[in-house]
Formats: sequence, C-alpha cells, structure tokens
Amino acid sequence: MTRVRKCVFPVAGMGSRFLPATKASPKEMMPIVDKPLIQYAVEEAVAAGITDMIFITGRNKRAIEDHFDMAYGVEAELAARGKKELLELVRGIIPKHINCIYIRQAEALGLGHAVLCAEPVVNREPFAVILADDLIDGEPPVARQMVEVYEQYRCSVLGVEEVPREHTRQYGIVKTDGGEPGVVSAIVEKPQPENAPSTLAVVGRYILKPRIFHHLAKVQAGAGGEIQLTDGIAALLEEEKVLAYRFKGKRYDCGSKLGYLQAMVEYGKKHPETGAAFTAYLKSL
Repeated sequence: MTRVRKCVFPVAGMGSRFLPATKASPKEMMPIVDKPLIQYAVEEAVAAGITDMIFITGRNKRAIEDHFDMAYGVEAELAARGKKELLELVRGIIPKHINCIYIRQAEALGLGHAVLCAEPVVNREPFAVILADDLIDGEPPVARQMVEVYEQYRCSVLGVEEVPREHTRQYGIVKTDGGEPGVVSAIVEKPQPENAPSTLAVVGRYILKPRIFHHLAKVQAGAGGEIQLTDGIAALLEEEKVLAYRFKGKRYDCGSKLGYLQAMVEYGKKHPETGAAFTAYLKSL
C-alpha cells in the first residue's frame, strides 16, 4: 500500500486582499500570534505522517524558503546571548526528517496549474494538497483525519463543510450520495446560489490520486486563463470514486480580513504564553 508521503502547498498567489501588507511579504508568512500561516499548514502535514513538503512558489516568495531553512546568523546570535529556549524554537520549526522541495510556478495560472506543477516530484503517488489560507483547528489535525479516510477507502478525498447558500459562489460545491464520507457525483466551481447542487463546499484540503495530473493536463483554461482544480476533479469523477469528507475542526478563512482577525483572536485566547491575559483584556473591552 502506497502511503501519502507528499504534500503540495500552492503558495504562488499574490495575496491582493491583504495589500499593502503583502506587497513585499508573502501572505502565507502573515502570523497568527507568533507563527506564520504556512508553518501551521506544514505542521498539519507533519502530523499526518507526510515527509515531503512541495511548495509551488512564485515571485516575492523567498521568505517562505528562508523560514524553513537554517538561519545561521540568527542561531549564532541567540547562542551568543544564551537564549537557549528561543534557539530551540528556531531550530525546531521543521523536524530534521522532513524534506522541503520548491518548484517555481512561472505564471499564476490557477490552482489546478499549481498542482500540476508538482507532478514531476509527486510522480505516481497519492498526495495531499493544503491551502495555507484555510487555517483549520482540528483534533486530530485535519490532514491526518483525511489520510486515515484515504487509507480506508483508497480513493481521492475532498475536505468539505456546509456553507450558507448565499456563499456558494465563493467555493467549489459538491453533490454527494449523502453518506459519511459521501461519494461525490458532481462538483461545480463557484455556482450561483440558485444553481448550486448543494451547500457542501470544498475547502483547502485534498488527498488526490495521481491520475488527477492526466486530467489537469487536459483541462481547458477558463476565465482569466486559469486552470481550475475543480475541473480536473470533475473529470476524475468519471473514472474513479471520489469522497467528500466532513472534517472535524473549525476553519478560519485567513484569505479574508475577517477570517484572519477571527483566527488571531481565537488562537490568541488559547496561546500558552498570552492566553489568560489576552482573554482578560477582551473581556474588559
């Protein structure tokens, strides 16, 4: 049985909704308390037993590579000052057995194209996709939940949650047989509320069989010249079973300002260092 060992992180997007904060710094490096979004995503993958982290990067994303690399100057400075706890914190950002692989997406041609860029590294293995914008607080971590579903059913798995019908135009929406996990019979990209087949939205977690690459290579670019992952999954549905899994956890849409602020408050309240004082402060407002 081929285990899920690889995870793709599409991080080439511009982050225009957070300008000017993202003018010179990647949106994935925006912190929730004291860790950037991309670190939460990688930690989730590590917790799922994944060892190969594949970052699909673009211009101005060097900070992500630097974050997961050794920082000799920082480490030497901390060691010289005797700051052992901070030194261990910096050294422990990523476990030593984890491989980080960076692939440049020359043009931002959509999520489907970003995933397709990973094919030479993923090859013929099942793999995960995690969108760092979607921060999900789950126990166990959602990627681990989904890997366990994959190991039981041996087919592609989409992480889904119910959304208000008026929000269907923001997501890929699936139609299922109603099971748990449900077998997907259709997937539609950003349908108008009156045309949506359900209110079950695909959010930023996927376990995909490698056959998806064949279909992504054949997908016709849509609006804005983008290749949609949804279109590749729709084609995959005609050949293989795909499951929709309602994950256990709370999602924060950190691609939006409101979702980002909500995550900051919730994670701030339970942070071991500042949680009690921050909670007291919120109550005083």
